[in-house]
Amino acid sequence: MEAAVRNYWTSVRGRLARESARLLCRRPFRINTQVAVISFSFDDFPRSALLAGGRILGRYGARGTYYASLGLMGKQGPPGPMFLLEDLRRLLDQGHDLGCHTFGHCHSLNTPPAAFERSVIENQLALGQLLPGASFRTLAYPISPPRPGTKRRAGRHFLCCRGGGRFQAFNDGVADLNCLSAFFLEKSRDNPDAVKALIDRNVSARGWLIFATHDVSDSPSPYGCTPRFFEDVVHYAVNSGARILPVAQACEELTRKRG
Repeated sequence: MEAAVRNYWTSVRGRLARESARLLCRRPFRINTQVAVISFSFDDFPRSALLAGGRILGRYGARGTYYASLGLMGKQGPPGPMFLLEDLRRLLDQGHDLGCHTFGHCHSLNTPPAAFERSVIENQLALGQLLPGASFRTLAYPISPPRPGTKRRAGRHFLCCRGGGRFQAFNDGVADLNCLSAFFLEKSRDNPDAVKALIDRNVSARGWLIFATHDVSDSPSPYGCTPRFFEDVVHYAVNSGARILPVAQACEELTRKRG
């Protein structure tokens, strides 16, 4: 009985978090583009995301966005071995986009907004020490939807902030630069037709679809997908007629078209 009550309140708390992340502390902008946009992003930045996922994107002339928590560099995580310093350099040399995931991979709901912001700043400072002149221009919230106060604070530091996969949608009409919707590929890795249908809907709506995942491996973690599946999605996205842009570049171009 106690477990059922706990599960109920956990579910209620999750729904409230998603709704508050969707409705409060927004930074609205209208997506107004003649050609749909698709971005590919990777959270936590396991090495395979660049070594396998980046190689696939490169074959199609595309670039991705890698959300890094520098406190995880060189460590082992649930999606496998995390990035190394040489991977950060390789990523930038190849024209990919580097995004912030907080220094300590902070839980976006459980972390107080002020502590979350400190971890954002710590990540920025650490990057400046490792790669002078480099900077994070966008953020992805780790683990969960953010608190409204976290949205407000994070929005001060970035062009845009991307939400997690709980929304599983593309952005169209009036979107929120403080919590953009994303679609996590691993949630549909056994259903490629659903992913292709989403790409088609995004093209028809002339929206902005942000794909996300973690590792790209022949034996993926629960948070990743296989190279074959990922390439199938990239191939379909490229052939859909949508523009394939990293998150920061897409945000810059779409906000210039605002109104």
